[in-house]
Amino acid sequence: MGMRAVEIPQFGIEHLRVAELPAPALPAGYVRIGVRAVSLNYRDYLVVTGSYNPKLPLPFVPCSDMAGEVLEVASGVTRWKPGDAVMGCFMPAWQTGPYEEPYAKSALGGAWPGVLAEQVSLPADGLVPMPPHLSFEEAATLPCAAVTAWNALVAQGPIKAGDTILLQGTGGVSLFALQIARLHGARVIITSSSDEKLERARALGAEGLINYKSTVDWDKRAKELNGGRGVDHVVEVGGVGTFEKSLNAVRGGGRISYIGVLTGIQGPINTAWILHKHLTIQGIYVGSRAMFEDLARAFALHRVKPVVDRVHRLGEIADALHYMSSGAHFGKLVIRAGS
Repeated sequence: MGMRAVEIPQFGIEHLRVAELPAPALPAGYVRIGVRAVSLNYRDYLVVTGSYNPKLPLPFVPCSDMAGEVLEVASGVTRWKPGDAVMGCFMPAWQTGPYEEPYAKSALGGAWPGVLAEQVSLPADGLVPMPPHLSFEEAATLPCAAVTAWNALVAQGPIKAGDTILLQGTGGVSLFALQIARLHGARVIITSSSDEKLERARALGAEGLINYKSTVDWDKRAKELNGGRGVDHVVEVGGVGTFEKSLNAVRGGGRISYIGVLTGIQGPINTAWILHKHLTIQGIYVGSRAMFEDLARAFALHRVKPVVDRVHRLGEIADALHYMSSGAHFGKLVIRAGS
């Protein structure tokens, strides 16, 4: 029996195709899942365009984040049963504890084939129960962006009530970080090039709003909004183009969680600030299954709803990626994969 999946036959958004593929095998210890929804991350854009790994074996099924329903379990699997609503872990091999490099070899949609298909087969230990208050489209947004924000602020942070957090832009990681920060009683300052997006962030609980187009020195403005003192924690998604301003914006003894590379990976950095301000710079590469389970419990308890911008059909993946690259979105983009 076959299924539909999106394939990259050659690099470039224009080459993406919906193909008929065999249903995935079910090795021992695995679970077959009917995928209901898949969410997009900037990493998926890089994978499809060939920027992430130019040597990626093609054709390749992209995307890392999915929510769906268990269809069948292999022999010996007792944790799941058909009908269970689940989400897939970004790196199924990373169960708990600190990050180790071999875990990256299990990253879906990059090292392993991805989940933009009507069915996938994943290790039983690489799944997390879906919060019951969420739709499949909402739950599909959690595995990468939400877990990344949770790892940065809670697992590594650790933030506490009264802290001030500086966020960049209104993409998935930043909006999840906003929601998680508010959940813990922290104050949020957020930047955007759009006043409309800033007002929407205010509605989610952001207190300090900075338009970085009209306020070029947004690092200085962040300090002003915090009474002249640097912020406690910066969630850095921009990369080298924003990192120096983040170094200026953070307080002495503060922390920068380095997550994104939207402005590139190479450029001059004033490393003296890291030394003289006694800063902690923490690289964040998503998180473990244990972190995902903690996040899912917290979101279920407080009924936190992810911000979904648009939901596309499977055949509209190219439109969704073009929309993502335009930067016009607020929150997450989702592909409805099956019914």
